[in-house]
Amino acid sequence: MFFSSKLSKAVFSGLAGTLALAGATTIQAQEISRAQVIATTCYTCHGTYGVSPGSIPSINDISAERMESILQGYRSGQRVSTVMGRHASGYTDEEVKEVAQYFGNVQKRGK
Repeated sequence: MFFSSKLSKAVFSGLAGTLALAGATTIQAQEISRAQVIATTCYTCHGTYGVSPGSIPSINDISAERMESILQGYRSGQRVSTVMGRHASGYTDEEVKEVAQYFGNVQKRGK
């Protein structure tokens, strides 16, 4: 009886810990927005947080409204670019708006 009580407490404790860890992982995953995921593809060329380390233009100082307009221009073909036209054409209007807002907020935070 003593053994099974100790064992039950150990199993319960382990299960509770596992569930807490699983819950924490789920919360962390939910905190990453679709815009942040898309923005990481921008960082490849334009630098982290849109601050370019080289000859590719920085995009960290573009307002959300202007960024959305630029990306929509690439999507529609009104703005010509070999690389950006291909990237932008893969996103929906909603995704373009979200990533533009994300960069607009990064700018306001000073990152």
